[in-house]
Amino acid sequence: METIPSLSDIKRAHQRIQQYILRTPVLTSNSIDEMTGAKVFFKCENFQKVGSFKMRGASNMIFGFRPEERVNGFATHSSGNHAQAVALASKLGGSKAYVVMPKDSTRVKIDAVKEYGAEIIFCEPNEKSRQETCDKVIQDTGAIFVHPFNDYRIIAGQATAAKEFIEEVDDLDVIMTPVGGGGLSAGTTLAAKYLDPMMEVILGEPENVDDTYRSLEEGKILPVNGKPTIADGLKTTVGDKNFEIIQSHVKQVITVSEKEIVNAMRMVWERMKIIVEPSSAVPLAAVLKNKKMFNNKRIGIIFTGGNVDLFNLPFKN
Repeated sequence: METIPSLSDIKRAHQRIQQYILRTPVLTSNSIDEMTGAKVFFKCENFQKVGSFKMRGASNMIFGFRPEERVNGFATHSSGNHAQAVALASKLGGSKAYVVMPKDSTRVKIDAVKEYGAEIIFCEPNEKSRQETCDKVIQDTGAIFVHPFNDYRIIAGQATAAKEFIEEVDDLDVIMTPVGGGGLSAGTTLAAKYLDPMMEVILGEPENVDDTYRSLEEGKILPVNGKPTIADGLKTTVGDKNFEIIQSHVKQVITVSEKEIVNAMRMVWERMKIIVEPSSAVPLAAVLKNKKMFNNKRIGIIFTGGNVDLFNLPFKN
């Protein structure tokens, strides 16, 4: 796919992946509605296969190839949810997956990727090493590269989450996602534009990795800085394909502090009794920070995932 996905592309992606993904539920919370002064709906991709929306994009790309084109398998570099998604989608398609992971990746992530049958190749924990190692794997194996976010096939797959959401919940005023590389954000933006042009798209981003916020201010992509954030799924510079879509259609990006992320995450765990990872809590943190802006609005938030290291939780008494 060489052009920005159309509504037909998103519908075709949804049809292609339906048998490989779950149609995740939409949940609400009276207490969160009271705290925000809004009516908030949560699309729970934390209940998706591999515990993340990433299964949608990976499935769309991998099953977009005919079986004879998949014989050399697929390769990617990722230490998180995308790695697991490529591993499982490849397995379901009867293909081999090669996943390049930084050697300092957490044991729980390494074990999850292995369980889905992928071959892991370790690299140094930096972007240059990840890309060079992955390039060598592709050269040696003939595997097809599956980019974590900067690919229109990935964007079309991620857009299916918002498509389901908009079909299920009427009259949303706002739809929100966190933004990292931008695959889900761009896909959500397109789905909203095609299915309900009056709906506003607002993104949440940690203050410590606010490259999309700064990039929109400057009108060009600025690289992510190296500050630490608990929302480790968002520590990525936005892709150029994603940025073009976001720049055209997103109303604004709201940044939130680390403390605000942890507080929102804790609220979801306590009030909704479900597990979400820190990245998932970023849009809710943005709503809580700007209650006046969102007062009395119908807000849709996509919970991006629920893969949490239970031995390293951020909550303090």
